Amino acid sequence: MRPAVSLAATNPSVAGGARRRATRGRVLLVALGGSAMLAGLDAALVRLGVWAPVASSRLGDVHGQVMVLGFLTTLISLERAQSLGRAWAYLAPGLYGLGALALVSPAPALVGQLLQVEAGVLFVAVYVALWRRAPRPLVAAQVLSAVLALGGAVVAATVDVPHALPWLAGFVVVTIAAERAELAALTMGDVADRQLLALASVLTLAILAALLAPAGGERLVGLSLLAVAGWLVAHDVVRRQLGLAGQRRYLAAALLAGYANLALAGGVLAAVGLLADPGTYDVVVHGVFLGFGVSMVMAHAPVILPAVLGRPLPYRPALWAPLVLLQAGLAARFGGALTGATVLWQVGGVLTVLAMLGFMVTAFVLVVRR
Repeated sequence: MRPAVSLAATNPSVAGGARRRATRGRVLLVALGGSAMLAGLDAALVRLGVWAPVASSRLGDVHGQVMVLGFLTTLISLERAQSLGRAWAYLAPGLYGLGALALVSPAPALVGQLLQVEAGVLFVAVYVALWRRAPRPLVAAQVLSAVLALGGAVVAATVDVPHALPWLAGFVVVTIAAERAELAALTMGDVADRQLLALASVLTLAILAALLAPAGGERLVGLSLLAVAGWLVAHDVVRRQLGLAGQRRYLAAALLAGYANLALAGGVLAAVGLLADPGTYDVVVHGVFLGFGVSMVMAHAPVILPAVLGRPLPYRPALWAPLVLLQAGLAARFGGALTGATVLWQVGGVLTVLAMLGFMVTAFVLVVRR
């Protein structure tokens, strides 16, 4: 008996059609994440107390969940789903994005929160499947990052968002550190994988301590974030590429700016804790999620988006504009937050919103025109 052969395997046009449908599905998920980002940026303007297209107090209340558990997790889980190559894995980014949109809709907040918890369970399952395929310390660290994302969604739904922030920060930091180790495997080496797993484990224990004993645990989280920032600077070859030209220089600048913001956030958190003062709270939260997280998105977009969308995102000098604007906005925002200069804080916040919108538009134009 001859083995069964799929029609797609024998007919190039069928295979090509399947690939196009898969790409369209991924594009829709990217659009879902982009919608969450737009809603989150509107919420940011609401929280800044400036004009916003949709001036809803509810938007301001769910800003953090929409940006982290909507925008960032949708993109990250989409990239991981593609790495796994299983249809069910794409449910995770879909539920993350839908959860974010539910949070900003008139539906009860619990609907969006439950969708994000369900997405978190699937996200952990995706990473466990990846670990079974390649049981490396690096992938084990990524499993921990997904557990932290799930924990953050649960804590946000059952306690409050401020107590969920260490969990979400841990997710973003470990995920991106693992991404750097994966992309720079030839220079970081296997020893770095084990070191990252150890750092991720320590950070996870510190986050658990922060939930049980916030005063001391939050400082331990800050020290752990400082340790990760130091590890990245020590092991990432990108620090030697700042003097180069073109995309490598852009990548180095974005990464080093992200590491500096992470070190700042970790240092402030270690010194004063999370909720001691509104100004330091602002520096910690936005140092991690904007200064580190969004800088990494800008750095890795020319590498990650082509794999997800099936279309190249060519490097162009125009990509520098949103990156520089983001760092300038953060500097103004942090200065205003720490000194109580409300107008400076608002100006800085608006600049970071414009930077993210600018990057979104620039990337779209480059992908379409290529």
